[in-house]
Amino acid sequence: MNSSEFRRRGKEMTDFVADYLDGIEGRQVYPDVQPGYLRSLVPSTAPEEPDAFEDIINDVERIIMPGVTHWHSPYFFAYFPSANSYPAVLADMLCGAIGCIGFSWAASPACTELETVMMDWLGKMLKLPEAFLAGEAGEGGGVIQGSASEATLMALLAARTKATRRLQAASPGLTQGAIMEKLVAYSSDQAHSSVERAGLIGGVKMKAIPSDGKFAMRGSALQEAMERDKAEGLIPFFVVATLGTTSCCSFDSLLEVGPICNKEDVWLHIDAAYAGSSFICPEFRHLLNGVEFADSFNFNPHKWLLVNFDCSAMWVKKRTDLIGAFKLDPVYLKHSHQDSGLITDYRHWQLPLGRRFRSLKMWFVFRMYGVKGLQAYIRKHVQLAHEFEHLLHQDPRFEICAEVTLGLVCFRLKGSNKLNEALLERINGTKKIHLVPCHLRDKFVLRFAICSRTVESAHVRLAWEHISQLASDLLGAEKE
Repeated sequence: MNSSEFRRRGKEMTDFVADYLDGIEGRQVYPDVQPGYLRSLVPSTAPEEPDAFEDIINDVERIIMPGVTHWHSPYFFAYFPSANSYPAVLADMLCGAIGCIGFSWAASPACTELETVMMDWLGKMLKLPEAFLAGEAGEGGGVIQGSASEATLMALLAARTKATRRLQAASPGLTQGAIMEKLVAYSSDQAHSSVERAGLIGGVKMKAIPSDGKFAMRGSALQEAMERDKAEGLIPFFVVATLGTTSCCSFDSLLEVGPICNKEDVWLHIDAAYAGSSFICPEFRHLLNGVEFADSFNFNPHKWLLVNFDCSAMWVKKRTDLIGAFKLDPVYLKHSHQDSGLITDYRHWQLPLGRRFRSLKMWFVFRMYGVKGLQAYIRKHVQLAHEFEHLLHQDPRFEICAEVTLGLVCFRLKGSNKLNEALLERINGTKKIHLVPCHLRDKFVLRFAICSRTVESAHVRLAWEHISQLASDLLGAEKE
């Protein structure tokens, strides 16, 4: 394919993408295929001679689309939003064209410097404390990770290194192995499974703190666990506080947990993967109060801020804590400006060496929507969630299982877990809308998350009518 054909095919692909997104409402939101469906539809080996572009595009519709879960359908209410916007798609095209591997400033100066500036832009949108910003001479700064899972792991590993070095400086005879056996990290029992996984990868004990009646980790419960562990000779070193849990969008008490972490010299990491986007709205910024106590903070613009996956924003107060844990400088990666103090090499901030020019997506989206446009988008989703909540309140057969703060509603039929499992099976079996469940204590609960960029009140009401009718059918069948 030469540039002339690329221009022609590129225009065709743009039309294909626009047609797909324009018509996505008419597609079945969840695929009707069985595991292994695709293998029989493609040859067992790659073609010896080139295929025609037209054939490939035809096969997208014939082979790929039947197996796609349409995350951007206005009838997709599962998991959490996966951000999607035309400016971000265009930026991804440019990222692919530039094709740099931005592991260092020298590898592509613009890739590094735009990311630093965009992370400061976003930090200011959230009104983060100045300590988290790079500025021109700050000690903190931001980095784009691939996911919140990566950010949590990076924070844990940096905290582990910092604690180990501190303990070895105080007691030079202590081996790393002896310290590792005693290190213990904490999170709420409502934290995402990626937090527990970070502990497994990091080789440290991870303990779940029982949450309160609102599914939040409280300071008293954390302090009690720490005191118990210290009495047994363990060393608390890391705490993850979740703002907007996956199950029900509950918020750990930062204003209680933060001072305890600071007093105990324990690294506090905040995981706000979904909810963090809402903090650009003044009316939701109070949910981030206490961030000043944290050592690191992360959320996913690729969830709810119209920046396509992958783009997970992570800030640290002292970047030397992060860089110092992972810095290696083989001669083939060195460059003449790396010790200037003016720039950073992001390879020291992450697990992979290579990285894409992801900040282009932030730059395009922030400029083409503006802060006010992004705020309006968040507010619309929250309003739609409350609309669904209001519909539930009007039907005495249902109960709401957690406070509706942002764009997630947790609900269930009053009755047994088995009844609600059957309702969810019917909902997803008809494939008109898509939901996923969670467990809150001993209850099986259905989650209704406002996800799509194009979702409107009419879609929410149609979804409710569908759920209500299926509930009626189920309860009628139960009586027979």
